[in-house]
Amino acid sequence: MNEVIVGLLSAVFAGGAGFTACKVMVEKKLKEKEEEYNKVLSRKEEIEKLAKEEAERIKKEAEKEVERILKEAEREAKIRASEIEKEALKLKEQQEFIIEKELLKRKQELENEIRQKREELQNLEKQLLMRESQLEKRLARLEHREEEIEKRAAEIAKLESEIKALEKQLKEKEEKLKSAEEHYILELQRIASMTKEEAKAELMRKVEEEAKLEAAKLMREIEEEAKKNAEKEAKWTLVTAIQRLAPEATTTYTVSVVDLPSNDIKGRIIGREGRNIRAFEMATGVDLIIDDTPDIVTISSFDPLRREIAKIALERLIADGRIHPGRIEEVVEKVKEEMDQHIRKLGEETCLELGFTDVHPELYYYIGKLNYRTSYTQNVLLHTKEVAYLAGMMAAMLGLDEKMARRGGLMHDIGKAISHEVGGAHSKVGAEIAKRYGEPDYVINAILYHHGDEPARYPEAVLVAAADALSAARPGARREVLQSYINRLEKIEAIVNSFENVEKFFAIQAGREVRVIVNAEKLSDEEAYLLTKEIAKRIEKEVEFPGQIKVVTIRESRFVEVAK
Repeated sequence: MNEVIVGLLSAVFAGGAGFTACKVMVEKKLKEKEEEYNKVLSRKEEIEKLAKEEAERIKKEAEKEVERILKEAEREAKIRASEIEKEALKLKEQQEFIIEKELLKRKQELENEIRQKREELQNLEKQLLMRESQLEKRLARLEHREEEIEKRAAEIAKLESEIKALEKQLKEKEEKLKSAEEHYILELQRIASMTKEEAKAELMRKVEEEAKLEAAKLMREIEEEAKKNAEKEAKWTLVTAIQRLAPEATTTYTVSVVDLPSNDIKGRIIGREGRNIRAFEMATGVDLIIDDTPDIVTISSFDPLRREIAKIALERLIADGRIHPGRIEEVVEKVKEEMDQHIRKLGEETCLELGFTDVHPELYYYIGKLNYRTSYTQNVLLHTKEVAYLAGMMAAMLGLDEKMARRGGLMHDIGKAISHEVGGAHSKVGAEIAKRYGEPDYVINAILYHHGDEPARYPEAVLVAAADALSAARPGARREVLQSYINRLEKIEAIVNSFENVEKFFAIQAGREVRVIVNAEKLSDEEAYLLTKEIAKRIEKEVEFPGQIKVVTIRESRFVEVAK
């Protein structure tokens, strides 16, 4: 019986951790009861009845105790389960909140990334549209150029046929002139009744005229031969230079255009009562033109450097969105600092590109600044690089020092970087800068010689001057304003019209060529040749022009007879 009770109590206490203390207490009581039971066994017969009653009582007490312990264990288990369930719910809520927060953060990052990608796509679309318009313009220019070449080829073919006809007529004229001279000599012999002095004077005059004509003819033949050889050599040199040197010929105007994201931002640029636009113009030194043209603002200034600073500053202000006088001054100052660094870097890159590593660091600023100077709308830095390459190639072809010629070409217009600030001829200003920063003597001579401020002491200086003229005179390099072009043509017309025996004259190829038609009855071929030389000298002396002007004199005889 005791073993059964102990087993039940052990099973009950094994159901939970809370039963351990009860189990120890019950075992202690059972041991006490066992001792009592053992004592009573000796009196088995006497107390058997009492033992049974006591056993029943103990059994009942044990069952009650087990039932109580089970109930307490069940209650504690329920309380613990509810607490665990509450903690689980709390953890689940926290986890869901963290997941939701992470999802929102990731969503915002994705939205920002999508917005950036859209802006990049918009910028790329704008660049593609601009590139497409540029390509269309270039294609139109190429087509126009092809048409001009075709017309010129047709004109050349026509002129060749005319030249052949003129050569045939010239031979006939020479034969007639020869027979006339023979007749004239016979006539002189016939009128020998003149005095000795008169005959001598007449003979001297005739000999002088013949000598002049023979000299003019010989001079023309020598010049034509020299021109032919020089033109052949020059063409070969230029073709070689064009093959090796192909810089982009860009033309800089006096205005820059800034694209706006929308037309509404014009009001923000102007500001209340125009305070923003006044602050911007005062800080940059440019004129800001805001008119009815949609989605653009025009920046006007004769100084390309100011215009570039203003353009970059305005683009940054538009992108930032904060446009007020304080912000305008801050952005303009920052752009000016960055522009100084950019100019120095540009000068350094130019020197490295041309192969010079021993240039004084202060000269980088002057060289880079040439990128924002123009001469007849030609970019001076591109012109300088072009002159350096051309002079170097010609020096190499002639067996001279290529590096000397290239360095002289690089520095020949260095004075234009600050000549508008300090005044004076840019050649003299450039020579002073070169001396100050330790440039060699041949560079200083090239700078001064290319505008005739001193004679050439080095052959490379002559090549720099020639390359300067080639770069300035090539097609598309420079443009002039309309008024100066008109004034030059009027001056050329006045010079040509001042000569006798000129019937007509035409200025063609934008004033680069003048065609003069003379009276064939009053002038011979040699006299027409001398007239051409005189016109060219007058134009060269009295007219200022870039490049060269070609004078062509045409002497034509026409014979008309009517068949009846």
